[in-house]
Amino acid sequence: MSHPVDSSQRFLFDGVDVRGESVRISGALTDLLANQAYSATLKRLLGEFAAAAVLISNNLKYEGRIILQARSKQAVSLVMVECSSESHIRGIAQGDLSAEGDEPMDLLREGQLVLTVEREAGQRYQGIIALEGGTLAAALEDYFSQSEQLGTRFWLASDGVHSAGLMLQQLPAQLTDGEERSEQWSTLCLLTETVKAEELLGLTPEALLFKLYQEETVTVYPPAPILFKCRCSRERSADAISMLPESEREEILAEQGDITMTCELCGATYQFGREVLPPQSPGTTLH
Repeated sequence: MSHPVDSSQRFLFDGVDVRGESVRISGALTDLLANQAYSATLKRLLGEFAAAAVLISNNLKYEGRIILQARSKQAVSLVMVECSSESHIRGIAQGDLSAEGDEPMDLLREGQLVLTVEREAGQRYQGIIALEGGTLAAALEDYFSQSEQLGTRFWLASDGVHSAGLMLQQLPAQLTDGEERSEQWSTLCLLTETVKAEELLGLTPEALLFKLYQEETVTVYPPAPILFKCRCSRERSADAISMLPESEREEILAEQGDITMTCELCGATYQFGREVLPPQSPGTTLH
């Protein structure tokens, strides 16, 4: 099966109440990282956040987006990746962008992980968990263990150029229950624990699933493409400018001739002239 590099793919285990999701990101990650001079460690960290955001967003059963972010008092103050229900990603980091560490999460020690779910029309949900060391996968598992009744496990990898991930999640009991259900979940988690970072990054999803679950019957669904796509627009930028006091807009226009806004996430630039000022009343004389 031909498989696009930037894609996610769902799979189910026959006879077992467990679903899985795999993700690989390359070109979309390059685009996400292109607008800032990130260190090698920070690129890896953003890559892991991107893979995790896609895996989580594929749980959405409505139009919307998830925002996975971490804040810390370390050199890197913010890492954020957003993924929409269409698998459009964008993201950014703030702080000392040259910061390095032995492991990506070293840049966020003693921080907080925040997961926000936004519906296009409806309720907004946000959950927070302390980052107490370890990996992003472990932090997410802690979060899901507190907020969900169903077991959820993550495996993430990034080399700063590519990122990849696997997620396993228990489904509500339908096919099995009790001890058998628990044993099946434990077996699948143990099998997945054998995966290496280079396998996550280098193998196609089909090859990876075959390597991990040779004794299982797995149904694999068609891949869904992942794209880097920003939600900024001229209209949103104009709305932001309208929040500035009129006197400040007048001053910028007088000094610079126009007002320029550049999106930090994608680098798009929007220029505005006097149209951002309120219309003059009839008979008003401009000095």
